[in-house]
Amino acid sequence: MQINSTAVHSRTLSLPFWVCPFYVFIAMGLWLCGCIVGAPVHAADARPNVLFLFMDDQQADTIAALGNGILKTPNLDRLVAEGISFDRAYMQGSFNPATCVPSRAMLMSGRTLFRIDERLMDDKTWPAKFGESGYETFISGKWHNGEPSIIASFQQGKRIFSGGMTNPMRAQLSDIVDGKLTQPAVSRKHACTAFADAAIAFLSQSRTEPFLCYVAFDGPHDPHIVPQEFPVHYDPESIPLPAAFMPQHPWDNGELNIRDEALLARPRDPNATKRMIADYYRYVSFLDQEIGRILETLAKSEAAANTIVIFASDSGVALGRHGLVGKQNLYEHSLRVPLILSGPGIPKGKRASALVYTYDIYPTLGRLCSVAGPESSLGVDFSPAFDDQQWSAREHMVFAYKNVQRAISDHRWKLIKYPNVDKTQLFDLKNDPQETQSLSDDPAYADQRTRLTQQLIDGLKEAGETERVRAESPDRRSLRPPPRRRP
Repeated sequence: MQINSTAVHSRTLSLPFWVCPFYVFIAMGLWLCGCIVGAPVHAADARPNVLFLFMDDQQADTIAALGNGILKTPNLDRLVAEGISFDRAYMQGSFNPATCVPSRAMLMSGRTLFRIDERLMDDKTWPAKFGESGYETFISGKWHNGEPSIIASFQQGKRIFSGGMTNPMRAQLSDIVDGKLTQPAVSRKHACTAFADAAIAFLSQSRTEPFLCYVAFDGPHDPHIVPQEFPVHYDPESIPLPAAFMPQHPWDNGELNIRDEALLARPRDPNATKRMIADYYRYVSFLDQEIGRILETLAKSEAAANTIVIFASDSGVALGRHGLVGKQNLYEHSLRVPLILSGPGIPKGKRASALVYTYDIYPTLGRLCSVAGPESSLGVDFSPAFDDQQWSAREHMVFAYKNVQRAISDHRWKLIKYPNVDKTQLFDLKNDPQETQSLSDDPAYADQRTRLTQQLIDGLKEAGETERVRAESPDRRSLRPPPRRRP
């Protein structure tokens, strides 16, 4: 049957005079309702979906496509090729040894280390605001910020680990049912496989509204346990020691006698360090496999063309660098994290050098997804870096660990202060990215040291902290190397 478009147009023009004002009135009413609830109105909601893959203790240099010639990470390599990778993304530090607690609180709230509520109950989180804006929100994986904030942040959840660390083959996992967490039960699978399975089931569903799917793996945090049948292995003998490897840290940095630092004997044995790195790398490859399963499911789904994928980590970890094992320090290997974004409107195969914190991620997603975040969020939208190589979220960054370490970094220089022992390090990150040679005592760099010290003082005050870059009575005894310690 043929339709006469002219006739249709003609009939449309001859509608009664009251019809057009009536429809205008309805449209204005819908717009007003949207304003009242504080969320954008999307008649046909084409806003992008979000798949957020968040790791636990994954170093920034553990992706083959970004320069690691030993690791096998084919799925992360594909993500690098399909998106933009940020080379200067950081978590800001911690005021307790469990660094993942404040790191995740910063991520979810968009607030700085100096202003977070680690239980995430003072203000609404970014995922909660996504839910209010019409997104279907889902979580699987690790949450280390208290069970009440899980329910307050996400509408749905499967295979949730509410804790810090565990044997992944015996993880106690819960679901969200009727707005409450179920009693934890031992997973029959490796926890990270269970998390991936839950995400795959969620992504396989049909839906009309956009979604936020947050998958928080609890690896490659130790213990470095993967299923025995996983085929990828790394020979410790073939793994070179990191450039910054030391048998022990040259002085007491204020946090040497904690669980992480007891995982290897002191002084660090090179062969034992290589074995730890080999186990860690195997875990990273296993996680790459699980991520690949999730990405394959997304690629086959109806949401494939309209989903932003984010890959990031809560922190790095030392693994023998500077004589340290854990992440309770302010060196690059522990603060710098991988950050990759891909999806609609995001350039492919690009690297960015903008200085960004992990608490900038959700504010950026908010801009891309037209979601208004919590009023208390302080993060910066870094999406201008997608198209402008010279753009940076900020000119310098400040970091802190407990009351024993403070640091500042700009696009080239890094200054670390140990106020309790009046010790300072100065690194040229352009020529010494592994921080192997401190220039602090070199007179040729005195101006850099003075400039950065003042910027650190100003930056900490701006962040809301009193000055902690020097001590009234430094403990010079702590400058001596720490004693031997067995694991």
